[in-house]
Amino acid sequence: MSDTNPEEEEKPKKKKGKMKGIIVGLVAVAVLGGGGAAGGFYVAGTMSSEDGEPEDPNAPKIILKDGTAVSEKEAKAAMPDESDSKFKITYHQIEQPFTSNLSNSESFAQLSLAISTYYDERVFEHVTEHEIAIRSAVLMELGQQDPFELDTSDGKLKLKKKLRDVINTTLKEKSGFGGIEDVYFTSLVVQ
Repeated sequence: MSDTNPEEEEKPKKKKGKMKGIIVGLVAVAVLGGGGAAGGFYVAGTMSSEDGEPEDPNAPKIILKDGTAVSEKEAKAAMPDESDSKFKITYHQIEQPFTSNLSNSESFAQLSLAISTYYDERVFEHVTEHEIAIRSAVLMELGQQDPFELDTSDGKLKLKKKLRDVINTTLKEKSGFGGIEDVYFTSLVVQ
């Protein structure tokens, strides 16, 4: 037999067993806690694979032809195409005409514009609120045009697209949202 007491031999083993149990318990808590946190993030949508940012609840809504307002995410599946739009288009006339000298000539252009959107009335509220900035941007773009190019249909179409982009850029800078779908000439004179 051994000279040592059997109770003394068992005590260190019990300490190791307790330490092993504590470590296993901590690991289990960490794994379960991490899994719970990951599940929470997944449910909250922060780990989802969708592109984009959360949608701004104050952003204008797209209006369907039946008058229903939907978010941009809801409308993505049914974006308007040229043949059969599911969205209601709304028009807004900009009251005062635009007059500007044209680039590298003694010619000038005078035009009146209307704009359209598939979004709700907040887009036109932003246009009215920031009309001075929009007028300035449109006049700057108009002043860069070549009078010979504006004599062609192609040149007028290019100008429409540039004006739409300029208006949307100005609205995004000032209100955080563009929303202008198209620009229309209600009158256009080049002299």
